[in-house]
Formats: sequence, structure tokens, C-alpha cells
Amino acid sequence: MNREQLMKLLLAPVVSEKSTRLADTNRQFVFKVLPGATKPDIRKAVELMFDVKVDSVQVSNVRGKIKRQGATAGRRGDWKKAYVTLAEGHDIDFMGAE
Repeated sequence: MNREQLMKLLLAPVVSEKSTRLADTNRQFVFKVLPGATKPDIRKAVELMFDVKVDSVQVSNVRGKIKRQGATAGRRGDWKKAYVTLAEGHDIDFMGAE
């Protein structure tokens, strides 16, 4: 993948209680990624965007929930999430960005 495609691979960080706990204890950060993303591509994208060293990447496919609005049933879209573990001494600071 070229540099431009890697920059578009990470869609957003996942901010939740679980992801915050993982970041504090295990140096793991959670990102929403494109459905076609692979582990090596995610590793390259994180290293490129945040200038850190990645130890490992774990990927999870999240199924969309079934929701109802009155008599009409619908379904949210499926999405992919990546757990990125950083090497010792590296960190990502989302709040420090200017």
C-alpha cells in the first residue's frame, strides 16, 4: 500500500472504558479500521501516523446490532476493530495533538 492509502486505513480511535484501561495497563490502543485492512497494513499505518514502534496487532470483526424503531427492524453496519500493542517506551497521546 502506498502512503496515501495507509493514511486512510485508520478511521477513528475507539474511546471506551475498556480501551482506556487497555491503554493504561498494556500499552494497547484500539482503532476502527477499514473492513479490508490487514495486520501488516495496520502496523504500517500506526507507525507512519504516530511515529511509534508497534509490537503486535490483533483484529476483530464486529457484527452490527439489530435495532427496532416501532414495527420496522433494521441492522447497523458491520465494522472492523484493531487492537495495537506498542513497544516498550512508546505511547500515543491523543489529547496532546495541536
